[in-house]
Amino acid sequence: MSIMVLSIEELKVLATNLRKEGLNTQQIADELSLSQDTITWLLTGTGEKDRPSDVRIGWRTLGVRPHRIASIGAIMADVADEEIGHDDIDTVVGISINGIAFAFEVARMLESDMTVFRTTDEGAGSGSLSTKYGQVAGKRVIIIDDVLSSGMTMSKTIQSIRDAGGDVALAVVLVNKTTRNEIDDVPLRGLIRAVAV
Repeated sequence: MSIMVLSIEELKVLATNLRKEGLNTQQIADELSLSQDTITWLLTGTGEKDRPSDVRIGWRTLGVRPHRIASIGAIMADVADEEIGHDDIDTVVGISINGIAFAFEVARMLESDMTVFRTTDEGAGSGSLSTKYGQVAGKRVIIIDDVLSSGMTMSKTIQSIRDAGGDVALAVVLVNKTTRNEIDDVPLRGLIRAVAV
């Protein structure tokens, strides 16, 4: 049974242990549903004055059961249909790792192709589109992820799709930790908004 971590010290221990297991900063951020800036702060032990503002999102209750992922995917697909129409979506891009399961369900519901944006630890938000799955060139694309923190990964994903010749029509996330409703001229929809006040 997983318990939501409440203290900074517990988060530091978790982040350090994940680093020892070989996870990079992006992977630790994905695992703990925190921004890369927060993970870097937790791992470097810099002072309290340098502490980034963040909100930890725990959605394990959704993630442990496939039918719950499917239900969230159905809601995301409904939002995409409402925003741009399901007939106008060619490819769904899931941001690794946590956006992939939701993107699979959205693509299934919309009967569209699906591909993956793999994140790396080469800098905040860095990564690349997989060529193993669906393509984005000449396609109308939506992006799916679990949590939007700083928006750097989403921006890099949008740029990668555009560089590959795709048209990004919409970004949908489970939780938007910002006040943004668009990112790089792409409409942004979050099923939940969680903003520190």
